[in-house]
Formats: sequence, structure tokens, C-alpha cells
Amino acid sequence: MTLDTGMEKLTSAEISAMRRSYGEAGLETLPADPLVAFAQWLHEAHQNPLIIEANAMVLTTADHDGHMSSRTVLLKDVSQHGFTFFTNYSSRKGLAIHSQPQVTLLFPWYAQERQVSVNGIAEQIPRSETEEYFATRPWNSQIGAWASRQSAPLDSRGELEERWKSAAEKWPEGTVVPTPAQWGGYRVIPTEIEFWQGRYSRLHDRLRYERPTSYDKGDSGSPKDEWELNRYYP
Repeated sequence: MTLDTGMEKLTSAEISAMRRSYGEAGLETLPADPLVAFAQWLHEAHQNPLIIEANAMVLTTADHDGHMSSRTVLLKDVSQHGFTFFTNYSSRKGLAIHSQPQVTLLFPWYAQERQVSVNGIAEQIPRSETEEYFATRPWNSQIGAWASRQSAPLDSRGELEERWKSAAEKWPEGTVVPTPAQWGGYRVIPTEIEFWQGRYSRLHDRLRYERPTSYDKGDSGSPKDEWELNRYYP
């Protein structure tokens, strides 16, 4: 079998041979608090010039029919309360979260041979927090939030640009742009956080923080000692 790219053809053998050997950096232990560990890894990823947008994360959702979808969104805050991102509540991801709030986040820091995956429950943040963040966004991003009916069918690029132009005329640069009612933030309250470090011979390190089964997800301010840290086979 070959994959025709229009310029060159890749054979199945060439695709299956795409691999690299990981380094010697090990993951012997981590802080007792997974959010402290995450903050350290995020900082290191941000300092790496080979990583573009260290706060980019793959969000996976499932709708009420069990159909799954993944897309990249940007982490905008992380604290003991969870991981926060913003989107259109009427988008595909927003509707999926409304029907099934269990989600997964993945931070793929390939240049550092690392990844962090988070399982948790997504909940809308207070409106005041959404409006506070929206006010800090660049003007063109604020206008874009009004222009885009995210995930809705679009007849042409021109239609989108016309909507952007209309919103820009309504709220010229330098004026206060109100927060759209359908736009806001979600906070993912984690129940599992796994740290993965690539190792030689595919003997990767996997350390996973897990909530005890008795944990109440509503207690997002729970102390760090409510996490259990376990190592898993790669």
C-alpha cells in the first residue's frame, strides 16, 4: 500500500519505519501535588524554543451518542481548582460537554519527549471570570468571537469575513467589546493526571496521580494528599 501525496509516495514500510530512539532522561519521582509537577513541566516546555504554544492541549469529548472528537485548544489558567480554557458554548465541544462533561486533555510536548494527560469533569466557570478574561483579549480576537458561529455550517469564507467586518463596525477598535452570551470558559476538574517521559528501548516512564474512589469532584479545593501517585508499565 502507498499513500499518494501528489508529489511523492510513502510505502507502508516507510511509514512503519518512522520511529526515533528516546533519550536517557528518567522520571524517578514527582512532587506530591500533581499541579506543582504540572507547573514545573509547563514552565520547562515554555522555555523550550522547539515547542510552539506550550499551553496548547488536545481536548477530547464525547457527545450523547458516544461519538468522540478531538481538537486543540489553549490552556488559559491552571490552579488547584483545575485547567481552564475558553470556547463557544454552542460549538461542537460545548454541546458535547453539556451532555457528557467527562473529558480528556493531552499536552503533547514532543520536543521534550514528554506528555501529560488529564482526565476530568468540565464545568462552566462563573460568568464574572469569563468577562474578566474576555476583557484582556486582543480586540481582533474579541471581534472574532462575535463573528464566528463556531461549528455551524459555513457557505463561504466571504460570509465569515462579512460577519467579522460587521462586528468590527459595531465595536470599532478602542471601544469596549461586550462578551458574547454564548462564549465562555470551562474548568476541567481533574480526577487523573498522568506524566509520561520517553525512555530508551520503549521502557517509558508513566506516573499517574489518581483520586481516591471516595473523592467528591465538587471539592475542587481539596488538599494535595488526596492524590495517590502510582507507576504503570509503559
